[in-house]
Amino acid sequence: MLYALNEAAYHAATPLRLAARATRDLFGSSANPAAGTELGRTVFAAADLFANVTRRYGKPAWNIDTVEVDGTEVRVRQVVEWASPWCQLIHFARDPSDMRRTGRRTVEPAVLIVAPLSGHYATLLRGTVRQFLKDHEVYVTDWVNARQVPVLEGRFGLDDYVDHVRAMLTAIGGRSHVVAVCQPGPPVLAAASLMAEDGDPARPASMTLMGSPIDARLSPTVTNRLAEERPFAWFKSNMIYTTPPPYPGAMRRVYPGFVQLYSFMSMNAERHQEAHWRYFQNLVKGDGDAAERHREFYDEYLSVLDLTEEFYLQTIDVVFQQYLLPRGLMTHRGRPVRPAAIKDIALMTVEGEDDDISGVGQTQAAHALCPGVPDSARELYVQPHVGHYGVFNGRRFREEIYPRVKDFIARAEAA
Repeated sequence: MLYALNEAAYHAATPLRLAARATRDLFGSSANPAAGTELGRTVFAAADLFANVTRRYGKPAWNIDTVEVDGTEVRVRQVVEWASPWCQLIHFARDPSDMRRTGRRTVEPAVLIVAPLSGHYATLLRGTVRQFLKDHEVYVTDWVNARQVPVLEGRFGLDDYVDHVRAMLTAIGGRSHVVAVCQPGPPVLAAASLMAEDGDPARPASMTLMGSPIDARLSPTVTNRLAEERPFAWFKSNMIYTTPPPYPGAMRRVYPGFVQLYSFMSMNAERHQEAHWRYFQNLVKGDGDAAERHREFYDEYLSVLDLTEEFYLQTIDVVFQQYLLPRGLMTHRGRPVRPAAIKDIALMTVEGEDDDISGVGQTQAAHALCPGVPDSARELYVQPHVGHYGVFNGRRFREEIYPRVKDFIARAEAA
């Protein structure tokens, strides 16, 4: 019912949204004498704000057509290397002729960046991908919005996620390197454990876990406490809704993206209110640069996707309530997951000192679970003065975190 009401509210606001857009265009036109007045700018700002707050935010574009490598602009094209109804494995392929102009002759390490499936699209990692492209062949998991997958395609749970990670590592081939950003930490560690135990030739050469809830019992955050305080039945009764028509996934039971977004925004409601108020003021003042930065951030932040009922509930149960992985009780299709089987996969963990989603200690718990990894193949890093988003994006990621990850992958590649 909530999903249907959300759709009804969006469509009911359409006439007002269209009127706001028309008003914005009128008072944003240089042909309008009132456009440059304080009243005109105020009307323009109010109309623009209303139109943006009430519109639908679709999946953003990657917008990665070039990357600078050693001062040379290198063209980049997106190639789908593997796909299922639930995910596309995108290879950001750098142009070979442009790469030759950089003076680099060797084949660079292949890196699979596993994007989180927790409400936002993989494009949230645009800055992460750009940085890794400077030194690696980059592949990214581009997860599909569950409401776009017909019911006839079946279900997608935590076991399927692990299978997808393993299948994509196999599709890349060789011994590539895997980087798990936030939510994928536990399933990526599970996939690596299974591949190591099987002696799979496609098992990764290194595994980097960034801000991941490997052991959510440590340094619990608001998100962790919510999962602990509520019984499992509460999540099933209050967070799961049926996708309405006309979406391709109509009648599929999902955890809607807009519910996740509300949860995120309510954690920092005052900050978001202040950001939109500043946006309004910047439009009135004519500060286009500040307004554009605001739009760029919220175009990405407000773009959300739905998760399947089974994946969401299993994640709550396995990761945030029963802590099966750190307790040594996690299974994959009935088979025990044994991180201790990992012996030749280098392990790095990255955490943010001010992370309010995955507290300090939750990610580095992976080291204790993998006693077979030699000390020379480990690295544990906590970045001062960054929150969750800063672990994988922003200035400190580019200048302080990424160089360490790059060196770690290079050492694992050499080994």
